[in-house]
Amino acid sequence: PMSDDQLLTSLSGSGVLTLTINRPERRNALSWDLVARMRSAVQAARDDSGVRVIVLTGAGDKAFCAGADLDTMAAGAGAFALHEQRGQLAGLFLDLYEVGKPTIAKVRGFCLAGGFGLATACDLVVAAEDATFATPEINVGLWPFMITVPLTRSISPKKALELMMTGRRISAAEADSLGLLTRVVEAAELDDEVRRLADELASKSSAVMKLGRDSFYSVYGRNAADALAQLHPLLSLNNTLADAAEGIAAFRDKREPEWTDG
Repeated sequence: PMSDDQLLTSLSGSGVLTLTINRPERRNALSWDLVARMRSAVQAARDDSGVRVIVLTGAGDKAFCAGADLDTMAAGAGAFALHEQRGQLAGLFLDLYEVGKPTIAKVRGFCLAGGFGLATACDLVVAAEDATFATPEINVGLWPFMITVPLTRSISPKKALELMMTGRRISAAEADSLGLLTRVVEAAELDDEVRRLADELASKSSAVMKLGRDSFYSVYGRNAADALAQLHPLLSLNNTLADAAEGIAAFRDKREPEWTDG
């Protein structure tokens, strides 16, 4: 994978692609160009069989992402152009939902506004104890419209609304108690913990992972009858996969499965 000055990419031998927002001097705030590059990287990963897991993180130890770079995002464009550009963040959230592979946000320091949305748009969130989360837009006369979707998919709507209405900051411990986080670890353990989790996910059948993950997002929020009507045939499809046969055989033989990802 190619890296540039704002977005660093690296691919491990196990197929874990790490995308690092590289603007530590701006607390890894989002620019329009950066959002576009992230979208391109996620879309490329979707179509790359060598990528099995995606990890999103921020450079340095001060911030995962402090949200939009307000000094640059409103400069040099008319109202309609800005409206179109703002849709790119929504597009990035959708790209993450539709990428077909596990996504992990590795959070250290500030995780605010659009950065909070970016983290919660990932499947899993692993945070250091020093992480801080907030949707502070209300304090500058704005509302976190786009973040509403990933936030209310992660915690109860009433709690999400309270955070958006007050703009208050919450600690990693409180975020974990609300169900926002997958794990909270000491800062010194963050890299190793995310690496272990990513490698574990990368070791699963990518075919089954995609089938199951896609179904999770597809049925989210639907009524029970419609959801079960969709999931029933997917279970039958799953059972026809070579990896299902291999997994069952390996279980019976008391050995590790050898996935063919099909």
